[in-house]
Amino acid sequence: MGNAVAQLAVKPLTRARWRDVEKLFGPQGAIMGCWCMYWRLRRADWDAARGAKAKALFKARVEKGPAPGLIAYAAGEPVGWMQIGPRADAPQWNTPRRVSAPAPDAPETDEKVWGVTCFFVKPSMRGQGVGQALVEAGIAYARGRGARLVEVCPIEGQASAGAAYVGRASVFARAGFKEIARRKQNRPLMRLKLTGARG
Repeated sequence: MGNAVAQLAVKPLTRARWRDVEKLFGPQGAIMGCWCMYWRLRRADWDAARGAKAKALFKARVEKGPAPGLIAYAAGEPVGWMQIGPRADAPQWNTPRRVSAPAPDAPETDEKVWGVTCFFVKPSMRGQGVGQALVEAGIAYARGRGARLVEVCPIEGQASAGAAYVGRASVFARAGFKEIARRKQNRPLMRLKLTGARG
């Protein structure tokens, strides 16, 4: 890792840090006006909300709390984002036809089953370990809030930065996640069982 990444600080996205995520996402809302609402809205609602409305909805979600994810900072500047929380907080991630649909032993109704649904890393910081730092911090964050499992459905192999918004399988494998299902060739459903979780 470079010096900037070695000195990363990772913090929950609270109301006080809204301007930081706004700066990180920029006028395009990270990817095509998403503002991290894609997994929260039904498809028809998402198509209508993309852009300014999605931004307003995401801001309201941040202000309501609890934090819907984590921000990585390098030298005080926001450089990366990871959405993490109970599966129920991202309902579209759980629909039966999704490659990320929950397994029978970990339903989305179980508040202790968490998911990592998406990432956004500042272009100039990609390939420097920001995603790995976010994942490691996310594990500690989930454990401290009583999660028993964290699940992910990343992409495997070569993928563009846009396609890799779901995370890269190699990053999660290094953090100890194991494949539990595969519904699409390059999209394993992976899981980490947490020990020492509160609650």
